[in-house]
Amino acid sequence: MLKDIITAFQSYYQAHLFINKHRLWKWILIPGIIYSLLFGLGIYLFWISSGNAIDLLFSLTGLKKWMLTLEESWLKFLFIFGQVILQLVLMLFYFSLFKYIFLIIGSPVFSYLSEKTGAIMENKEFPFSFSQLMKDIARSVKLILRNSLWQTVYILSILILSFIPFIGWFTPFFAILIEAYYLGFSMLDYSCERNKLSASQSIAFISEHKGLAIGNGIVFYLMHLIVGVGWVLAPSYSVIAATISLYKTRQ
Repeated sequence: MLKDIITAFQSYYQAHLFINKHRLWKWILIPGIIYSLLFGLGIYLFWISSGNAIDLLFSLTGLKKWMLTLEESWLKFLFIFGQVILQLVLMLFYFSLFKYIFLIIGSPVFSYLSEKTGAIMENKEFPFSFSQLMKDIARSVKLILRNSLWQTVYILSILILSFIPFIGWFTPFFAILIEAYYLGFSMLDYSCERNKLSASQSIAFISEHKGLAIGNGIVFYLMHLIVGVGWVLAPSYSVIAATISLYKTRQ
């Protein structure tokens, strides 16, 4: 799996060279700007609302009143730290929902971008077919919904664990790994469907190459640390990098 993760990391740099060489910037910037605007607004609104929800939860359970009676101590620190961890897990849950909505909306662009990347790499044309595009989009949406369901189950389980002292501190790490895997899964599937793999075959193939999905998703999230530019570039770079990494693996 480590080899696949390294391949996924390297594919982002190769994707950057590929985009420059073949002048694909218009397919990068337009969906990227839309994504970054929606993401920035969503993060701001959800951070405020999740903070209010946690505060209400602590008030209803009496934890907030009890915490106010505590003097400065490790116990008070643990509860405050746990509150921060809980809010981070909720933010990741929001990120998950937002990601799947955007993947569904952007499915036509991402499917076309993956197809164009594959056509250039394999030096052959994939004839455009509107009916086939619609079938590919429908298949992508089904897999996205399937992944969102499983990921929601995992995230809710992690959310419950986040209430447990000490154990809960590590839950954001596990949540990020799950996020990365399912994001990378969606990006890799655009290439799988172009190679005529059925949904079940795609699931089996990506399950055997979890490192490609995890590596792709990790870099996608790391790009979000570069506020603005990283947000714009992350979605399309991820699609092209996934296409390149899968091509290299199947050679």
